[in-house]
Amino acid sequence: MSSIGNQLKITIFGESHGPAIGVTMDGLPGGQPLDFDAVLVQMARRAPGDGRYGTYRKEADYPEIISGVKDGVTTGFPLCAMIQNTNAHSNDYKNLRRVPRPSHADYTAFVKYHGAADMAGGGHFSGRLTAPLVFAGAVCRQMLERQGIIIGAHVRSLYNIEDDPFDPVQPDTTLLNTLNKQPFAVCNDTAKQNMYDLIATCRKELDSVGGIVELAAVGLPAGLGGPLFAGLEGKLSQYLFGIPAVRGVSFGTGFAATRMHGSEHNDSFTVQDGRVVTVTNHCGGIQGGITNGMPLILQVAFKPTSSISREQQSVNLDTMQPETLVIKGRHDPCIVPRAVVCVESAVAVCLTDLLLQNGLIQ
Repeated sequence: MSSIGNQLKITIFGESHGPAIGVTMDGLPGGQPLDFDAVLVQMARRAPGDGRYGTYRKEADYPEIISGVKDGVTTGFPLCAMIQNTNAHSNDYKNLRRVPRPSHADYTAFVKYHGAADMAGGGHFSGRLTAPLVFAGAVCRQMLERQGIIIGAHVRSLYNIEDDPFDPVQPDTTLLNTLNKQPFAVCNDTAKQNMYDLIATCRKELDSVGGIVELAAVGLPAGLGGPLFAGLEGKLSQYLFGIPAVRGVSFGTGFAATRMHGSEHNDSFTVQDGRVVTVTNHCGGIQGGITNGMPLILQVAFKPTSSISREQQSVNLDTMQPETLVIKGRHDPCIVPRAVVCVESAVAVCLTDLLLQNGLIQ
């Protein structure tokens, strides 16, 4: 299934080198204003073509709204947006039809779909399919902001280069609103330059690197989510793992909690301005699968880009013999900078679905 959601269901369609990709959003309430210029800001953050850190493939990523919006306001019927693919080089992928790329979905898709899947550019598994997700997130982000909920993220680390972390108790909303409009969102300018330099080195060496995106969401009410299989961590993770190359999701202190005592990790309660808050936020704003009103803090790990131009070992699925593979085409030496807006978008769609289910957005 390429659909997800309950009250708000989104369905993403298309292939990387097909005529178009897109998304259908079913369950949006009518009467919600849509600032299309603000949508384009988010689309530009993810769009390919900045050779300083991404692929040289250039796409406008301009979403054409087919239905669901009239005079700048949602109608309440399914919102469908399409994005044309205008700069695909499918010939670069001819040698991959029977020789799967290491760490890609080429082989598993070949098995599951009996060799029928169009895998040029990664097909339906491509990071190109995050463009419709970003459109959906841009729509949802505006609805959340009208509820006082701000989402922002940054490149927390790239290989061994660290950016300044968010304050987990009181993230700076001005900073979040700055980062969530930047194409390469990093808090520390020195760290950003070091990241640029590292990516340039990887490109020269025909290699790639991965990293971690950290996200903060402030303004969430307490009470969203549920226990066991209804837990918010699980719901968010399902959306986030829909982004290609995600290898892990953690909340709050994450795996570092394994190196802490309970006396260190427990978030003590206090009262501030008439409401219950915690002194620390090791839980990342979620306890028992339910929001506690503190900022949502999460981290998403991304693997190094699988498509590298070095020679690699694979097999020919026709001859069932080993074969050396050289991947052609235009690929990101690091996808993490462009993934920041994808993480924000996945979280925005998930949270909007929950708020709609709870009647907090009409």
